[in-house]
Amino acid sequence: MGSGLARAHVRAHGRVQGVFFRDSVRREADRRGVAGWARNCSDGTVEAVFEGDAGAVAALVEVCRAGPGHSDVSRLDVSDEAVEGLEGFRVA
Repeated sequence: MGSGLARAHVRAHGRVQGVFFRDSVRREADRRGVAGWARNCSDGTVEAVFEGDAGAVAALVEVCRAGPGHSDVSRLDVSDEAVEGLEGFRVA
């Protein structure tokens, strides 16, 4: 896995609401020790932030890109951000 800490902000487009996307991401984040959050947005996308080991964060971004749960991700916007020291993972 990668070295150091990382933070990624993602927005998933496509069929991503009502298909267990957020819960699947939460389970993967818990399994990998990644902190952050995921929420549905009014435009039909899902927005999430992942913070933790750089390799684990990168792996979680790829989980989102592949479309967890029953989702069908048409586009994933990803940006790196400064680590804030989040703890735990919550679904909003």
